[in-house]
Amino acid sequence: MNRTRTTLVALTVGTGLALSACAPGGSGSGSEGSAAPAPDAVKTDAAALGDVTLTVWDQEVRGGQAKQIETLNADFQKKYPNIKIKRVSRSFDDLVKTLRLALTGADAPDVVQANNTRSQMGEFVKAKQLVNLDPYATAYGWDKRYPESVRNVASYSPDGKTFGSGSLFGMPQVGEVVGIFSNEAKLKTLGINPPKTWAEFDAALATAKSKGEVPLVLGNVEKWPAGHVFGVVQGRFTKAEDIRKLGFGQTGGNWVTPENTKAAQTLVDYVDKGYFSPGFNGQDYDPAWQGFTKGKGVFLIAGSWLQADLSAAMKSDVRFSLPPAPEAGGAPVTTGGSGLPFAITEKAKNKDAAAAYINFITSPEAMKVLADNGNLPVVETTTQKAPDALGTDVFAAFGAVSKDNGLVPYLDWATPTMGDTMGATLQDLLAKKATPEEALEALQKDYGDFTAK
Repeated sequence: MNRTRTTLVALTVGTGLALSACAPGGSGSGSEGSAAPAPDAVKTDAAALGDVTLTVWDQEVRGGQAKQIETLNADFQKKYPNIKIKRVSRSFDDLVKTLRLALTGADAPDVVQANNTRSQMGEFVKAKQLVNLDPYATAYGWDKRYPESVRNVASYSPDGKTFGSGSLFGMPQVGEVVGIFSNEAKLKTLGINPPKTWAEFDAALATAKSKGEVPLVLGNVEKWPAGHVFGVVQGRFTKAEDIRKLGFGQTGGNWVTPENTKAAQTLVDYVDKGYFSPGFNGQDYDPAWQGFTKGKGVFLIAGSWLQADLSAAMKSDVRFSLPPAPEAGGAPVTTGGSGLPFAITEKAKNKDAAAAYINFITSPEAMKVLADNGNLPVVETTTQKAPDALGTDVFAAFGAVSKDNGLVPYLDWATPTMGDTMGATLQDLLAKKATPEEALEALQKDYGDFTAK
């Protein structure tokens, strides 16, 4: 891997998780379920494809996300006036709910953002609803420019059984890292120094609570946000390699361990001490973080996708940091990976035009547009200039945790049902309807039933 071209050294399975299957483009490639042509038949001259309308579904709806995709779409149509982009933008939750049905319909979109998870992309690959992109990766050089570790997050065996290797089925634009946003103005008012250790973070939460502030902002009605908070806390106690086994649904992992129990108990302790936003289990995610921009709360555990919006609203009052290292002198461990990859549907009417579009929005020039709009490029990260202080924090954090092999996968990637299981289980845990031990048993059953097959 060329470290001068990307800081994504430790992303996913390519960074310490041994793979027995081939990398994208190898013998794992196959024509099963894929209407993609052979590499020598791929047409890369988009201007010569005639008049084409591409229907594109994306979830780039927030400020910086929306700006980058709108800019790139306009630039693409200016360069290729023969190709019209019909954009359909949806929230993440709406996209997840509607995409499965859309892919089976007569008017299926041509290009979609599909969540990397087994329950989304994995199931779509299994159902032969997405195009195998290996021929396009060869034709456009994606297999050279995107390191294997990045391609792995959107790679499956053509039958959908193996995640993290095989053939390429999507191309991500952005990197993602979950960490701790802090309201710097409130820290100064409260006399709290930015925490550098977990002990200092614990003390900061206690101080904020004692002075009438909401220590930790959370809106969890959608259920998945608590998974990000748990992932950060889990990295405090559980080794990165153990988390990777669980996150990628590999055999040999175990949810029911003393380390994971400590993580679950820590979340319960936060509830008991009143650290989370009042009524957090009944509050939507977006209003919660938007409230943070208006001075409601001291810390927010969330991902880099909020960078542009938080910076625009809070200016120099907001900063971002990785969670503290588990132990002195160690490296932080936190959740991250890539944003939702762009994929070509099996029903796309002009797959060459769809591939040309994906190539354009993931090009080196596109990475600059992403950075200029406050987003985190998944490749060429070190060659881009962050737009502001918060962006500088995020870019540096992503680079550091990647280099130190501390980036671990989203836990709901593990099985086709883990997203629902984890969301419901953590909501019950935080509502004191399940003990830490009961919650972990529920997660283990989902994971264990899947890996046993």
